[in-house]
Amino acid sequence: MSIKRIGVLTSGGDAPGMNACVRSVVRTALYHGIECYGIRRGWNGLITGDIIRLDEKNVSHTINRGGTILYTARSKEFMTVEGQQKAVSTCKFLGLDGIIAIGGDGTFRGAQALSRHGINVIGIPGTIDNDISCTNYCIGFDTAANTAIECIDKLRDTMQSHERCSVVEVMGRNAGYLAMYVGLAVGATAVLVPEEPIDFERDVIEKIRQARFNGFTHYMIVVAEGAGSAAGIAAQIKDAIDLDPRVTVLGHIQRGGVPSGRDRVNATKMGYLAVELLRAGKNNRIVCTHDGNFTDVDIEEGLNMTKSIQQMEVDVLAAMTGI
Repeated sequence: MSIKRIGVLTSGGDAPGMNACVRSVVRTALYHGIECYGIRRGWNGLITGDIIRLDEKNVSHTINRGGTILYTARSKEFMTVEGQQKAVSTCKFLGLDGIIAIGGDGTFRGAQALSRHGINVIGIPGTIDNDISCTNYCIGFDTAANTAIECIDKLRDTMQSHERCSVVEVMGRNAGYLAMYVGLAVGATAVLVPEEPIDFERDVIEKIRQARFNGFTHYMIVVAEGAGSAAGIAAQIKDAIDLDPRVTVLGHIQRGGVPSGRDRVNATKMGYLAVELLRAGKNNRIVCTHDGNFTDVDIEEGLNMTKSIQQMEVDVLAAMTGI
């Protein structure tokens, strides 16, 4: 199949490195003489025809920019058969030979629906949550983790000065990958993630006690948003041991900022591979990483995979927190 014209979009939550990926898709396409069009505001843009032509100038100096120059949005209309048919009509009207969609699970389910209508799609994982089951790495995770680590390091300075307990909530939806990684990096007293059963006395209170017995007078508790609210955890701590923790919810600050070198390079490789897959006639795939290698998997297969916190991370955390 000869590929002459493709579209690229970003959907769902934005992630640092998305612009680097869009840039890579555009430059790779142009390198092979393929026209590239940016679909703005995710799947909704494909329904409404919110599309612009992309060239070297459009994506110049975007590799270092956070957010997404194509904007992003969630589309309830695209979840309906009627909305999908409108999107298919746009693809056919514009003569798009394929769509490259950058985002998370929701984005891939949209791509899966579009593929069932005969449209060639390639998905690229872009989410700070790192919760795409078919890949070890998602664009944006590294930058978000570094942002959270920097914030918590600064927070620790004041917590130590005042001999306080701090409860920090990090993003991740229903996944604890970001919280676990950040908790290990900052040397947290305790880390709570939704994948691991929580015994509050053992996993929080006793760890605070042990830290105090070891001479520490400040404590850092990292909580994944899917494991409970920081305010709720702080209230439980106060009730249990009459300690008055300070609560910090990092929130959407983790989504922003200049993408790290790792996110820029991996996003560039993934964008390149997505175009090469379309050129090779491999459609309806998700670009992913496995054991350090960049590869791809069928969308249907990828969405049916499962993923969990690495047992080594759980074991290391137990050793580092002394329980």
